[in-house]
Amino acid sequence: MAELAGTATEHRDYSRIDVKPIAGALGAEIEGVDIASGVDDETFGEIHRAWLENHVVYFRDQNLTPAQHIDFAKRLGDIHPHLLNKGLEGYPEIVEVKKVPDQKLNNGGRWHSDQMYTPKPAKGTMLYSRELPPTGGDTMFSNLYLAYDALSDGLKKTLAGLKGVHNGDSRNHPSGLTRMERITAGIGTIPQVDPGDAQIISAHPLIRTHPETGRKAVYVGSHTESIEGWSAEESAPLLNYLKEHTHRPEFTCRVRWSLNMLTFWDNRCTQHFAVNDYQGHQRSIHKIMIQGDAPF
Repeated sequence: MAELAGTATEHRDYSRIDVKPIAGALGAEIEGVDIASGVDDETFGEIHRAWLENHVVYFRDQNLTPAQHIDFAKRLGDIHPHLLNKGLEGYPEIVEVKKVPDQKLNNGGRWHSDQMYTPKPAKGTMLYSRELPPTGGDTMFSNLYLAYDALSDGLKKTLAGLKGVHNGDSRNHPSGLTRMERITAGIGTIPQVDPGDAQIISAHPLIRTHPETGRKAVYVGSHTESIEGWSAEESAPLLNYLKEHTHRPEFTCRVRWSLNMLTFWDNRCTQHFAVNDYQGHQRSIHKIMIQGDAPF
């Protein structure tokens, strides 16, 4: 596999789109594309390359219907349904991430990668902004390739054979409640569904290899509860260190939303954090995830 550039500043030339990196670590704005009008294969190929090289990309001023949002997401692969969040009526592929003015907690307000707790986590997430507060509500991202590169050789060797255990519905949450308990208590942000017998606790390598670039990345987040074969007490010091390490400022960027903006990122090499700084205002984002492979 050909190794792609590791940072947004090492971007390549493009002939059909304009790619403007927003930070040294990751993130880029793409201009010159009207998704609703259709995207040909050559243009989409450049978008896909920009996504792999910059890890999170966004397009402003896109007027998309839910069906068009779904169709564009499917260009990246099959839709990854959320096992716990209820989808929109008529568009089950889309989850509305909504915070109303009287809610205090938001969704995604911890550093994480989407669906780490499933056997095949979502490789990508695509969000479209429907309603925004007058200020605030940004999303932060971190580059997990850079987090891996910055580790010592000794720690890389130690982590190489270890797996993290990720839980999708534990009480390891600022509220101390499970998802359904948060809904019952009136502090949940998204309607929940019963996952049935779907697997929502999974173990994956703490250092994963990206299947398209071949690069290694640290793979931890807020869903990571322990190291496989270790007790919670034994796991905590190492996991806490890794979780703090992965979002050092020099590994991050900050995306400022505007109305009708489409943003998508690579969960295989990034974490994200939804900033909860717009109390008393409403924010609504449509979310679609794309199916990935089992981490290795």
